[in-house]
Amino acid sequence: MSLKICVAQLNYCVGDMQGNARKIVDASRAAYAQGCRLVLTAELAICGYAAEDLYLRPAFVQACEEAIDGVARELADLPGLHVVVGGPSPGSRPSGLRTRSISVPQLLNAAHVLCEGRRLHTYAKQELPNYQVFDERRYFVPGSDPCVFAVGEGEQAVRVGVLICEDAWFEGPAWQAREAGAQLLAVINASPFHAGKSQEREAAMAIRARQTGLPLVFAHLVGGQDEVVFEGASFALQHDGQLAGRARSFQEESLIVTAQAGTVGPLALQAAVAPLRDVRADLWDALVLGVRDYLGKNGFPGALLGLSGGVDSALVLAIAVDALGPQRVRAVMMPSPYTASISLEDARDMAQRLGVRYDEYSIVPQFQAFLSTLAGEFTGRPVDATEENIQARIRGVILMALSNKFGSIVLTTGNKSEMATGYCTLYGDMAGGFAVIKDLLKTTVFDLARWRNANDPYGMGARPIPERIITRPPSAELRADQTDQDSLPPYEILDAILVRYMENDERIEDIVAAGFDRQVVEQVTRLIRVNEYKRRQAPVGIRVSHRSFGKDWRYPITSRFRA
Repeated sequence: MSLKICVAQLNYCVGDMQGNARKIVDASRAAYAQGCRLVLTAELAICGYAAEDLYLRPAFVQACEEAIDGVARELADLPGLHVVVGGPSPGSRPSGLRTRSISVPQLLNAAHVLCEGRRLHTYAKQELPNYQVFDERRYFVPGSDPCVFAVGEGEQAVRVGVLICEDAWFEGPAWQAREAGAQLLAVINASPFHAGKSQEREAAMAIRARQTGLPLVFAHLVGGQDEVVFEGASFALQHDGQLAGRARSFQEESLIVTAQAGTVGPLALQAAVAPLRDVRADLWDALVLGVRDYLGKNGFPGALLGLSGGVDSALVLAIAVDALGPQRVRAVMMPSPYTASISLEDARDMAQRLGVRYDEYSIVPQFQAFLSTLAGEFTGRPVDATEENIQARIRGVILMALSNKFGSIVLTTGNKSEMATGYCTLYGDMAGGFAVIKDLLKTTVFDLARWRNANDPYGMGARPIPERIITRPPSAELRADQTDQDSLPPYEILDAILVRYMENDERIEDIVAAGFDRQVVEQVTRLIRVNEYKRRQAPVGIRVSHRSFGKDWRYPITSRFRA
């Protein structure tokens, strides 16, 4: 008894049912030519993950159904080939809940087993996640029955039990499949990336394999979709949880897994094994892929950003060039009266190292014009953040004008520490279309900058970031002799508090008890609270932590809760 399985680790686009179907058909035909008789695609592969409120549109669901049937027809000439395709499916349940204007459909998050032109089976996901970035109970109803099907003939057939993503994190669905006769668990997934997630998945699936005594194949996707990124790294595990194979991260790939039966015992799996990588390499690839797919899938011809001579914009420029190539990236330096000469020198140096178009536009005349216009209003009042924000907003106007005229998207350069504390200017440095490092703490920004200088993963040049950018004290340069630490605690302390309070939901009292100064903790948590209104107006950005300021942060702007 032997079965060759293809995990089609593909990059889908939400709503491109015909394009996604073509990818599945092409991968399936190539796999069949290599002797595979089972092809696994990702969760909701036919429509891309996640389609959000498109699931509420009947025409969208109908287009998914037609595309799945089209895949079945196109592969009908390949005898014995079974293809598992993820897609939404109308449920055979009572009509949905109703509001005054919307009828919510009773959809299933389904896996369709196709063979020789037909749908042999449809399995409905049983465990619907509703945490972090997941909102599946808004769209889907759970299934309750297992799905086990045979690939092959007679005694040579292998009985495969299908699970969908969250199902495999719970005992029940896997045991159901085993009790229904499964010899192998096939888990199709759409599991967004965050740092360390690959190891978490493999550890959780190893527990499931050991508990059921069944080998397991985990089929994932790759690609960027708005704020989430999927890293691939599909894998196969033996019945005892030991690794049998792993696909590469952040690349489309067909992982071929061979399931072989011995004289006794469970099936044994064999496949190529790509190594797990340094977390910084994964972070870098996630950011690069997020930028590449956001621009590519939305049709932007290129990107531009304000290059300040600081580490945040330097890191964004390096990511953008790795993602798009230098010919599609433009950097604009906009010095103010407070811009240091070394900032200009370092910005010019970095632009030359990476080979991007670089322009300098002084904002001094515009700044003086604003001050002149407002002189009567400001008479007798001290200079404060108002004048600082005017400079940032002038820069935002220039960047958005260039974006409007030439079509390139503005990449903002604010990091998570700034987004958390409001150390950013609404309609200024927050103005733009995509926030590349929105989910990177400032300490991680420095760490990644050093990592990129020591590595050249995309062949765009080693050491792209001048060392002085990394080593000099960070400053917004919006007033004389300014540094970030004039307004914020040291980033090592700030970021540690942010992780505890924002990412891990620890109480203020518990953070203080862990050794942090109460006054600093209360300052940081207050800044997080009062700047929610700013974050609501920030552009979408790439999620790389288990909790970002995005889909998995839904806090009210108006609130008096203080713990």
